[in-house]
Amino acid sequence: MSLRLVEERSESLALVRGVLQPVSLSIDRGAMLTVWLDGEAGYCATADLSARGLLQAAERAADRARMARGRGLGLAQAPWRMPEAVLRHDGPREAPLPDRAGLIGLLHDESAAMKRDPRIVHWSAGLRASEACHRLWIDGTAVFEQRFRHVEPRLEATAADGGRAQTRTLGGQYNGVCRQGANDALRSSGFVGAGARIAAEALELLGAPNCPDGVRDLLLSPDQMMLQIHESIGHPLELDRILGDERNFAGTSFVTPDMFGRYRYGSPLLNVSFDPALPDECASYAADDDGEAARPVRLIERGVLVRALGGALSRARAAARGWAIEGAAAARASGWHRPPIDRMANLNLEPGDATMEAMIGSIGRGIWMQTNASWSIDDSRNKFQFGCEWGRLIEDGRLGAVVRNPNYRGVSATFWRSLAMVGDRSTMQVHGTPFCGKGEPGQIARVGHASPACVFRDVDVFGGES
Repeated sequence: MSLRLVEERSESLALVRGVLQPVSLSIDRGAMLTVWLDGEAGYCATADLSARGLLQAAERAADRARMARGRGLGLAQAPWRMPEAVLRHDGPREAPLPDRAGLIGLLHDESAAMKRDPRIVHWSAGLRASEACHRLWIDGTAVFEQRFRHVEPRLEATAADGGRAQTRTLGGQYNGVCRQGANDALRSSGFVGAGARIAAEALELLGAPNCPDGVRDLLLSPDQMMLQIHESIGHPLELDRILGDERNFAGTSFVTPDMFGRYRYGSPLLNVSFDPALPDECASYAADDDGEAARPVRLIERGVLVRALGGALSRARAAARGWAIEGAAAARASGWHRPPIDRMANLNLEPGDATMEAMIGSIGRGIWMQTNASWSIDDSRNKFQFGCEWGRLIEDGRLGAVVRNPNYRGVSATFWRSLAMVGDRSTMQVHGTPFCGKGEPGQIARVGHASPACVFRDVDVFGGES
């Protein structure tokens, strides 16, 4: 039997059009009991942390394990293993955030910087900060104690004139700027001082021409690479999805169990790692929520698919079906009231050796895109269409005009094979999102994505207006 206790406190601050919104405070505390019985797992969550409440939850979990006999996992033994010592995670050590008044002052500064032109018709600045403690015991023995601090700043400015509107954000529509940490994380996120730039770029887009249609080379900045990695590598490689768990909710995967070790996912420049060890990235941890010690592993090596995002339970299920698939410590739950499922954590594209100047110079006819604005991908995580906030044409190795509403489309199974250049560490950025949805019942989890800028050849590009 395992007991996972989660305590989390969060505070959200926001200014909309310069007006401070009501402060949102949240405190959440509860436990998940998991019972392994005769080859089946039963779960029960409770907010009653008294001895009686925990005992009742354990009894319900055992009842559910019994109900699953003959129709559930049917595994010979529990897949979870005890670590040699208690695993601990404390996140980066740094100065705390400013107090509430100080944070509101920062928001006012960025809000005022955005509203310097009457064509800025909507603007907002916000920040969510949270602290959490997660503990796990298996059969009464402590497995991990992990403490997390997250900071999630956001900025948005919309410019409108003559029936046209353009929006620019910090990190995209899905809040791609989130880190573990406190004051240093906020400073390194680029939030401070970004308000004026966000507004200026929204105004610039307002007067820019629409993105042209056609096949072009594509240079993606890290804040869009984040979305590309997330949707067309992260979700397809989740092992429970490959085994069919998500089919009636969020879809399946074009990846099949026989692909591991032989399938060419991308060009030889593509190296993708699951790395929960980077201290300030959004989903760093010492152990997953089933207690498996986390370590960095490669999922794709020189373009070849070698490993899945699969925790111990999913790997055991795959092995029971005859598939020896290597995985990672990727069993994660969004809170105390959800069981762990296979999730991305920090899923990163490793840097190459190309400078930004070399990448731009290599493009004869292309476009540079930044910051996700929209996304659409099919149920098997294969065919996709993504839109960005900002684009700039590249002609004969030189930067040209800024364009609005840039979009591109492709197929995951072939798009990554068009990867032609991977930026060096000077182009690398750390991003993430607190809004990754998956599971039934649904779970919203934080994930991290670090990536350099990258060049893809011969991509179908189009504008967002007819």
